[in-house]
Amino acid sequence: MKFIVSSSSLLKQLTSISGVLNTSSNLPILSYFLFDVNDKKLTVSGSDLESTMITSIDLDKADDDLKVCVPAKLLLDMLKTFADQPLTFTIDAKTFGIEIGSDNGKYKLAGINGDEFPRLPELESSSKLKIESGTLFNAINKSVFATGNDELRPVMSGVYFGLEKDGITFVATDAHKLVKYHRSDCKSSKSANFIMPKKPLNLLKSLLVSLNTTVNIEYNETNASFVFEQYTLVSRLIDGKYPNYEAVIPKENPNEMMIARDTFLNSVRRVSIFSNKTTHQVRLTIKGSELLVSAEDLDFSNEASERLGCQYKGDDMTIGFNSRFLIEMLNNIESDEVRLELSAPNRAGILSPSEKEDNETITMLVMPVMLSQ
Repeated sequence: MKFIVSSSSLLKQLTSISGVLNTSSNLPILSYFLFDVNDKKLTVSGSDLESTMITSIDLDKADDDLKVCVPAKLLLDMLKTFADQPLTFTIDAKTFGIEIGSDNGKYKLAGINGDEFPRLPELESSSKLKIESGTLFNAINKSVFATGNDELRPVMSGVYFGLEKDGITFVATDAHKLVKYHRSDCKSSKSANFIMPKKPLNLLKSLLVSLNTTVNIEYNETNASFVFEQYTLVSRLIDGKYPNYEAVIPKENPNEMMIARDTFLNSVRRVSIFSNKTTHQVRLTIKGSELLVSAEDLDFSNEASERLGCQYKGDDMTIGFNSRFLIEMLNNIESDEVRLELSAPNRAGILSPSEKEDNETITMLVMPVMLSQ
C-alpha cells in the first residue's frame, strides 16, 4: 500500500496533536500515531487513553486503504529536518513495515498493526451543543489556570461546564483561588454539567487560539467530544460532584477599590520578589485614595513597598494575598482597570474587570493569607 503526502503538511498536523501523547506510559502503543488511510484521506490519531486527538489530511495519491501505527517521536524528528517536499509512504500490509521515500533517500521504520490502537469511545445517549471557537478559547484561557493538582480531589483538577438555557458557566478552583466565567450568548437546550480535565482543555486552547470557526460539542455522562475544522478531540470526563462554588463567593463586599491593571500588576510583580519564598505573601494596605503594596522576607532581611494611587470607597483595610495568585489573575484580565471587592481581612477578595464585556461576566476570587505581624 502506498500514499504520497507533503512533508510540511504532515508535520504541521502531527505537531498539533502530539501534545496528547504520553511518553511515560507503560503501554508502548501510546507512543505511536495511528495512520488510517481511507478514500484518499489520511486520518491521524494520538491517545493517552484518557484523551484522543484526531486530525485529517487530504492526500494527493493513495492506492489502497490501510491502518498502521507509526512511532511518533521517530517520525516527528525526521519530518522536522525536511524542507517541504512530497514523501512517499510504502507500507507492507503483512509485516506493517514502513518505508518513506524523499527526494534524496529512503527511511525504514517498524510499524504495528493499526487494530492494536485504543478504540475511540462511542458517545451513546449524548447531547449536543455548538459554540464559537473564540468564545470557547476565552472561556478555557480565563479559567484553566485556576485548576488544582491535588490527586485526592480530582474534581478540582478540571473545569466545570455548567450548561443552562440562559447561558454557560465555566468554573475552576484549587481551593485557594476560583474563577467563574459566564457567557450569556451561548445557550443549551437543556440543563446539564460536566467536568473536563485540564490536559485536553490546554490542547484545545492551543488549537483554537488562531481559528475562527464553530465547535460542535457532544457529551454524555462519561465522555465529551469537540469537533471543528479537521480536528476531533474526545476526552473522558472527571467523575464526581463539583464543589458548591457559589457558597464560597462573598455576596456582601462593601469595600471596593478601582485601580489601573498594569500599574497594580507590575507593582505586585516587583514587590513580590522581596516576599517570603514559602508564602509569597504581599500585603495590601488601602487608605483613602492610596494603596500601599508591601512584602518582606524576615529570614533574609529583604523588604519592599510601593505607593499607588487608586479609587477606594470603604473602611481602611490591610489584607494579605499570595502574590502568585494575584499575578495569575491580573494576567488573565484584559481591561485597563480592575475592581477589587473586599469585606474583611479574613474573607476572600473578588477581582473583576471594571468594564463589563457584552455577554461576558468574569469573577475571580482569591483567598487571603494570614498576615505575619
